[in-house]
Amino acid sequence: MRDYYEDLWRRLPRDLQAPEWNLRSALLQRELRAGDRFLDLGCGAGLFSALAAASGASTTGVDVAEAALERARAAYPELDFRRVPFDGPLPLEDNSFDLVWASEVIEHAADTAAWLSELRRVMAPGGRLLITTPAHGRLRLLVHGVERYSEPQGDHLHLYTARSLRALLGEFGFAEVEVRAASGPPLLRRTLFARALR
Repeated sequence: MRDYYEDLWRRLPRDLQAPEWNLRSALLQRELRAGDRFLDLGCGAGLFSALAAASGASTTGVDVAEAALERARAAYPELDFRRVPFDGPLPLEDNSFDLVWASEVIEHAADTAAWLSELRRVMAPGGRLLITTPAHGRLRLLVHGVERYSEPQGDHLHLYTARSLRALLGEFGFAEVEVRAASGPPLLRRTLFARALR
């Protein structure tokens, strides 16, 4: 899978704007606090890491693709960007982060249980987790078909509804789990936003 993401980041245009940027950045900005130890998990080109740093957070961005990190480091050389393994433990200390941002990442995790366990491990007690992921409610799948969202050779390995994401986070011991859908007409929302506490 790492080769897949390396190739993807080499092919993506340099001026790529993050999908749903306005919604996603507003969600993050509402949660950021000056002095937060912030982890941008799946940081890509570093846009959200830079946003967090501008708000006074101590920022670490991680990604599986070195090609993405090269872009991030070139654009924001003052920030800390690191490569992490696609399917292994995060090379980060326990209880290191007050806020973990995983935007458009959970649907790509091959082993969701291991991925969430690693998130909990690196989060400080009382730390906040923010997740965004595509929404896949029943009507959306009925209208568009599952093939549109989960191609046999695509990188979206999991599809989530608000209910399934809420239940998953609860199963892994996250507290005060909130999940809401946004962007698009009612019953056909495109994005899920989740917030939870460790």
